[in-house]
Amino acid sequence: MTAITLDPLDLAALLCSRVCHDVISPVGAVVNALEVLEEDDPSMRDFALDLIKKSARNASARLQFARLAFGAAGSAGAMIDLGDAGNVANGFLNDEKLSLDWDAPRALLPKNQVKLLLNLLTLATHAVPRGGKLVSRATVEGEQGRFVITATGSHARIPAHVEDLLAGRSETGTIDAHAVQPLYTGMVARAAGMSVSFAIDGDTVTITSEKQD
Repeated sequence: MTAITLDPLDLAALLCSRVCHDVISPVGAVVNALEVLEEDDPSMRDFALDLIKKSARNASARLQFARLAFGAAGSAGAMIDLGDAGNVANGFLNDEKLSLDWDAPRALLPKNQVKLLLNLLTLATHAVPRGGKLVSRATVEGEQGRFVITATGSHARIPAHVEDLLAGRSETGTIDAHAVQPLYTGMVARAAGMSVSFAIDGDTVTITSEKQD
């Protein structure tokens, strides 16, 4: 494995692609529904309006999640409420395929710790590609959090190469848009001074993150 070397502009471009990939589907659905309304077919009006409402809510949830998980979320040294992060995570991750059980105290944590938790939840969705249940448990002591996330579902697996990418390594020393998520998560973990480990038992993958020794 080779250490990944990535120009800051390339990292920014890959992260932008990642966010756009998440948002383009619901936004496209809104556009399609508006085109249906323009056809002035009364039988399709209710369907189109319902699609617009659902897709707009979906797009909003995805953008709110991205704002916390990838955005600046305040100035250097900013603190983020875990309760607010939970609301954003529930809005983004609860759908037809996934359910999220969020358990965290209403506490303020340094922003990089909260960003790390949200990015780990995204990695947890990759562990259950056919859907399933996510359980996120956070404990807080002072300004330090400890996170344990389980992802349970059919054909659960530790995402390919995720541990190397978290450590900033790949076979070629380069990455594509599919690999930027774990790479970025590892960068946030190091900025937060926290470790990340994966384990699997049957159809359950466990991700643990705590203060680095």
